Amino acid sequence: MRVPIIRKNIKFTPDSKRVVARYFMNGEERTQQMVSRIMLLDEKQVLQTLEQTLREFARRHRNISNIFFKHCEKIRYIIEGMQIDYDALSVDRKMLIGSFCTMEYAIESAAIFNPSIIEDFDQSGLEAGAKRVIISFRATGEGHISSIVFRRGILDKDNNLQIMKNGNNIDKAEIEHKSLYNKERFLLKLSEMHTQDKYITQIMQDLPDEFEYAVLKSMVKDALQDPSIRQERRTALEEIIWLANSFYDLQFKHDSDITERVIFPISDSESRGIEDARFVRFTDDDGSTRVMATYTAYNGHAILPKLISTEDFYNFRVMPLHGAGAQNKNLALFPRKIKGKYAMLSRIDGVNNYIMYSDRQTQWNTPILLQEPRYTWELTQIGNCGSPLWTEEGWLVITHGVGAMRCYCIGASLFDLDDPSKEIGRLKEPLLSPLEDEREGYVPNVVYSCGAIIHNGSLILPYAVSDYSSTYAVVDMVELLDALKNSNK
Repeated sequence: MRVPIIRKNIKFTPDSKRVVARYFMNGEERTQQMVSRIMLLDEKQVLQTLEQTLREFARRHRNISNIFFKHCEKIRYIIEGMQIDYDALSVDRKMLIGSFCTMEYAIESAAIFNPSIIEDFDQSGLEAGAKRVIISFRATGEGHISSIVFRRGILDKDNNLQIMKNGNNIDKAEIEHKSLYNKERFLLKLSEMHTQDKYITQIMQDLPDEFEYAVLKSMVKDALQDPSIRQERRTALEEIIWLANSFYDLQFKHDSDITERVIFPISDSESRGIEDARFVRFTDDDGSTRVMATYTAYNGHAILPKLISTEDFYNFRVMPLHGAGAQNKNLALFPRKIKGKYAMLSRIDGVNNYIMYSDRQTQWNTPILLQEPRYTWELTQIGNCGSPLWTEEGWLVITHGVGAMRCYCIGASLFDLDDPSKEIGRLKEPLLSPLEDEREGYVPNVVYSCGAIIHNGSLILPYAVSDYSSTYAVVDMVELLDALKNSNK
């Protein structure tokens, strides 16, 4: 007998009006031609063209003139390579050039799916039994490029969700790359990436034990300018910068609403998307809390598991994960340490659930097999649907299973609090399967989640519908835990 589940009548659907101003460079040769044509305009023509552009787009973006300046700066090397005095260009001409290096990108025009829900830091001013929450989504636009977007809402005492209105503009963050690297850990990650030693030894051996980003980038740039360089060595050197660029901080302006903040692909490692962020409210041993998430960076060829953390949703730190266990997709961090160590779920082989422990939140080795596919609806693979949830009866893990016709269903398991490698119970039947009206979408026959919470004695389970839209469901915790504890009888 299945555990009763209540689907709520709320739906998050893609909104093509939500656009971000993105850097656009159509090749160096064509960019040179474009700059040459703009340089033929007199200042009056420059101003008229710029004013027309601002009339059309200024209301769609916050401080778009600053965006134009930044995008013009990105091609400064091309402009100066044309023997043009960049500093002598007028402000208006720089802005106009920058506007031609800018395009709008509809961040969620194709899908808004794979949601994760956490408690907001601010729980003030609410009615009894209510909780303020933040929901993250994987937003997908043209070319299937994915980013992270947010919504804020309030769950009332009856588990009804009121969603706050979206802001008017979309903001990308200011980016600051990590400035100092540990050589030993950097080499270890390159090894995990299978970067060939013989092509990077010369550069790496010339670096000190702690080296600066700018120094590394300069050395690699010089090496890449060698006209006789072999393609294998070029690829290895590019992978060095690919890894270095994977460490960075993001800063959003404080006058932006959380619905206006998008975590858009930044580094080369995530150029094709940021996938399936699993957010969790993490409590440290000293009682302090922060929000962390694991996600998958994808560049069209390879994936790189990464960790993002924040204490305010304005400032984010992004770091790649290391180790033999930091492979494949589906990593999910426990919300607290277990016996003094961080704990993580993973699916390193793409089929089974694993658990790992570590002294460092970014270093993961020695995965321990936790679950294998058992029931018919999960015989292809089993994985998690977000971070484990603490209950007095044990760690509640929402899982996903893939069965015949690549149908995704959501299940649940219960594990021992002190030793999560011990399974207490596991639902024989799915907790949630696609209904007839949930089967159609970008990827048919899929229900999927990246994180749930417990509120007022109920499991609040946001889930995606066929990789297109999202909604949520509610499950009574007493009924769910009883079913799990009795599942082995």
